[in-house]
Amino acid sequence: MTSESLRNIWTIAKRELVGYFNSPVAYVFIVIFLLLNGFFTFMLGGFFERGEANLNAFFTWHPWLYLFLVPAAGMRLWAEERRVGTLELLLTMPIAAWEAIVGKFLSCWAFLALALALTFPVAATVCYLGDPDLGGIVAGYVGSLLLAGAYLAVTVMTSALTRNQVISFILSVVICFFLILAGWEPVTNLLVRWAPDWFVNVVASFSVMPHFAGFQRGVLDLRDLLFFVSAMVFCLFSTSVILRGLRGA
Repeated sequence: MTSESLRNIWTIAKRELVGYFNSPVAYVFIVIFLLLNGFFTFMLGGFFERGEANLNAFFTWHPWLYLFLVPAAGMRLWAEERRVGTLELLLTMPIAAWEAIVGKFLSCWAFLALALALTFPVAATVCYLGDPDLGGIVAGYVGSLLLAGAYLAVTVMTSALTRNQVISFILSVVICFFLILAGWEPVTNLLVRWAPDWFVNVVASFSVMPHFAGFQRGVLDLRDLLFFVSAMVFCLFSTSVILRGLRGA
């Protein structure tokens, strides 16, 4: 990667990130994200009733919370460009398509990272009430950020497929929902009844839950890291294929 490529990615990322905060949408999103995190952690998660100095009640809900919030944050990335007719202009600029894809992805991922970082009062509460494993907390945050990145990469791909943001949102939710359910025991038990074991294992291997669970336990496993990175790379590569098709159309 050359310095020019890095500069192009930075330019796109900065433009997109500034665009988020030029409208009230970003602030509304962050407020909703923080409120839902607090509700799920302290009300539904039974944070205080657990009597444990960890953030399990906090991270357990993230796959489900991100299921709707991440597609909502990323559905406009390419769909909006297609709707207003600026996609053709962007693709004819002196930058590579992959640079624009990475720049847009990183801008939204940074926005999600900011929203996640603002949940620090929850971690501070745990540290105040007990003596938690700080390594486990850091691992949980890393896993949560990677999970958000995987969901976002899916959303970037679906956003390139259509100029309608609502359709992009629905497609993203459906795909991410599959990534949650793929390894869920009731689903695998159902598949075992009519499908061979190898097929069940392949379907289960797409699940984000076992990989995210490792981070929740405070374990930074290289296989879990590779899973999320591979998911992001695959979806972003698919986005480039879709945009190449649009450029040639």
